[in-house]
Amino acid sequence: MKFKDLSEFIAFLEGKGELRRIKTPVSCELEIAEIADRVVKRGGPALLFENVTGYDIPLLINMYGSEQRTAWALGVEKLDHLVERVEGLLQLAHGPPEGLLNKLRTLGKLVQLGSFQPRTVSNAPCQELVFHGEDVDLLKFPVLKCWPLDAGRFITLPLVITRDPETGVQNYGIYRLQVFDARTTGMHWQTHKVGTHHYRLSVEKGLDRLEVAVALGGDPATIWTGSAPLPPDVDEMAAAGFLREEAVDLVKAKTVDLLVPAQAEIVLEGYVVPGETRLEGPFGDHTGYYSEADEYPVFHVTCLTQRRNPIYPTTIVGRPPMEDYWMGKVSERIFLPTIRMVLPEVVDINMPAEGVFHNLVIVSIKKEFPGHAHKVMHGLWGLGLMSLAKTIVVVDHFVNVHNPSEVAWRVTNNLDPAKDILFTTGPIDDLDVASPTPRFGSKMGIDATRKSVMEGRPREWPPDIVMSPEIKELVETKWAQYGID
Repeated sequence: MKFKDLSEFIAFLEGKGELRRIKTPVSCELEIAEIADRVVKRGGPALLFENVTGYDIPLLINMYGSEQRTAWALGVEKLDHLVERVEGLLQLAHGPPEGLLNKLRTLGKLVQLGSFQPRTVSNAPCQELVFHGEDVDLLKFPVLKCWPLDAGRFITLPLVITRDPETGVQNYGIYRLQVFDARTTGMHWQTHKVGTHHYRLSVEKGLDRLEVAVALGGDPATIWTGSAPLPPDVDEMAAAGFLREEAVDLVKAKTVDLLVPAQAEIVLEGYVVPGETRLEGPFGDHTGYYSEADEYPVFHVTCLTQRRNPIYPTTIVGRPPMEDYWMGKVSERIFLPTIRMVLPEVVDINMPAEGVFHNLVIVSIKKEFPGHAHKVMHGLWGLGLMSLAKTIVVVDHFVNVHNPSEVAWRVTNNLDPAKDILFTTGPIDDLDVASPTPRFGSKMGIDATRKSVMEGRPREWPPDIVMSPEIKELVETKWAQYGID
């Protein structure tokens, strides 16, 4: 299941009954956001607004707004199929396989992986029309104002492309852009993101400017990859190729030394000046609160390329669950095998919608020794952006971490507050509202596993209340005779 571009994915979703075309005139100021918020919370379809008041460009929203659509976007029927593929890839890193047949299979996989590397093309749909200088006009796109107290209109699904000033490696990340006027936006680079690292390096090196390109649209797997918490040295476009099982086509930007997705709908080219900032925000964010206004770099757009008839892709964030929850759920599932490579005792993990990714992580482990839960907490806090997790709850391997009722029952019963709660400090998300200090604060780990005598417990842990198998089978066979239903 591969999609060349956004139009192919739209046609696919429409064929599945998972997209609605809205022909009624609508406003991009608050109205579309309210419609989308209601639809995503009801588990509704993707929406293609074909008559945005004052604009002749259609707007697509909520394309990732369910587990099924997100799976399709990444080229699979079920997300578990992606997990299996990732696990198979990671097995290649465990050393040379034994046996001739296994070696041949591994060779075939490696050759296949090589075909997923991005390829550069000379002509691209995203450059059918080119605008320079004063012909650049961001105001011609139906950019949303999502919430009443937002500072203005924000581009919310951009693939922001920068190059590391030291290594030359490109990075692709999704960072919101507040539209200030026809040719400038804010660049909301949060502290712990790779784009921010590139910006800091440009400041340290005294560069006059850091070149930036922003792609809007493309195939759905490539767009999603910008949200994935990949290590800095991992090529997002190679990852996108692996997900879609086909190489991503890139094209040289017209005015900056960057490669951009050839199948994008719109590409903005320009630069940020190290040290130049402007007040950005407030913005109704994925925490469910408004993020405060603050100083952020300014993105100057000097060139705009696009398709002849582009589609403007966007999303809204706010009180969960929202579309971005499903985008984040993919990261949770496909990075689970990677977590297991470092922490093999981990059985499963859940980052529920209400925890807005970083506020709550529930993890089940196969416990083997005293303090094992604490070891896992610290291990997770040491893994990339998992370092921002504010609360980690550890339960036993037999607990279903995706069942909130079961988790709550285990936690409230198994918790001895004086002994089982761990407090520490460390980096926290830029958007955290609770900490009195920005970007640094306290964290909590909760050990909700069963405790044993070897952990200092003077009495045995009681068994769960479970009916005997014989009686369960008896009742099952006689159920119809009872006349209950």
